[in-house]
Amino acid sequence: MDYEAVIGLEIHAQLLTDSKAFCSCTTRFGAEPNSNTCPICLGMPGVLPVLNRKALEFTVKMALACNCRINEFNRFARKNYYYPDLPKNYQISQYELPISENGFVEIETSQGKRRIGLTRIHMEEDAGKLIHDETKPVSYVDLNRTGVPLIEIVSEPDIRSPEEAGAFLRELRAVLVYLGICDGNMEEGSFRCDANVSVRPKGEQALGIKTELKNMNSFRFVERGLQFEIDRQIELLKAGERIVQETRLFDSATGTTASMRSKEYAHDYRYFPDPDLLPIRVEPALVERLRSELPELPTEKKLRFVNEFGIPAYDAGVLTASRELALYFEETVKLFPKPKMVSNWIMTELMRRLKGEEHGIDSCPISAEQLAALLRLVDEGSISGKIAKTVFDEMFDTGKDSSAIIEEKGLVQISDQGELVEIARKVLEDNPSEVEKYLEGKTKLMGFFVGQVMKVTQGKANPAMVNQILMEELKKR
Repeated sequence: MDYEAVIGLEIHAQLLTDSKAFCSCTTRFGAEPNSNTCPICLGMPGVLPVLNRKALEFTVKMALACNCRINEFNRFARKNYYYPDLPKNYQISQYELPISENGFVEIETSQGKRRIGLTRIHMEEDAGKLIHDETKPVSYVDLNRTGVPLIEIVSEPDIRSPEEAGAFLRELRAVLVYLGICDGNMEEGSFRCDANVSVRPKGEQALGIKTELKNMNSFRFVERGLQFEIDRQIELLKAGERIVQETRLFDSATGTTASMRSKEYAHDYRYFPDPDLLPIRVEPALVERLRSELPELPTEKKLRFVNEFGIPAYDAGVLTASRELALYFEETVKLFPKPKMVSNWIMTELMRRLKGEEHGIDSCPISAEQLAALLRLVDEGSISGKIAKTVFDEMFDTGKDSSAIIEEKGLVQISDQGELVEIARKVLEDNPSEVEKYLEGKTKLMGFFVGQVMKVTQGKANPAMVNQILMEELKKR
């Protein structure tokens, strides 16, 4: 029997406000444990929370960017549960009246475009953090994160594979970062994901029993965790065993999941309207103002890059995955108007040094002006592409301009016709047997001759001229 996966994701994104959701404590990351706290976020008796207006506006912006319906009337609820890092023993969240519902996000996968529905995007506050001692059975509580404003994005169970889950997460993260409302840092926990996954026989409409996966702090771990859980559930069903509804933790070291606790249901949290917070009315005028402030989003920018710069859709997708990377590309193209050459260098050489998605363009020591100047030298024939890569690495390591490195190391390309003819003739004279084989029809030996010329010139010879000269000299023979 063939099975298919049914996946729904719950994404929590910390909002880039200066203060917490319901008090004036700073949201700054990395402070001394328990230093960014006050009686309100610590849940002391008699305190009253006050909603951070900026958190509300950020939530509305994300909802609009994800095609959600904004509910004019909504309110906060108390989500009751006990955990050591939740000082009030309840979390301020939204339940039956969230701020937005019924949206969607379109993603690109190897199977084509897919539309993933969104059940809701709502506001809530974050809990604190437990720090487990590796040397003894002790855990420490840091409440700095308590009360930091979050949005929770809940997808419909429309995702059918780990690849689609990864594409969906990347798209959401890109939108959040483009809007400037979340830094998207998974390692620091400001963008995190829980996944609900079940399997069912292909063609069946009823949902299978689901498990919830936690502790996945990178796109790759989300995909690995989901794949392991899908395979585990299919094996259980094929063996005639029963799947238990539970929460499981993903272990990135082993690539496996392990049972954590039984899965909670909504009624376990005993939701009820928070009596300390008034219901919220989101006025249509505010919604329209925030809609007018939306920037060009990744999907729109990708389409524009394809149409305006004539680059492939794949290139445009890579370049627009980050707002900063897209800006870097556009600034470089303004200075050196050959978009495909620019995109090739950014996607290969630059991203190789930045190690793909793990580091942002903001850590790049090579400015758009410096990259444009280097590419101009290649285009003019002053240096070869091979030498340019060496120069690029030196630029990345030192921050120096390409012209300074080329002058220091004597890397100017040899384009003197007479000098190259002399070198080519010497190479052919030194390799008579290869010349004979070439003349007998083994034309692939041209690469050997070019390589020999490059060896003699230490890679400085103009490749196009070398090829042309060698062909002419071999014709004479």
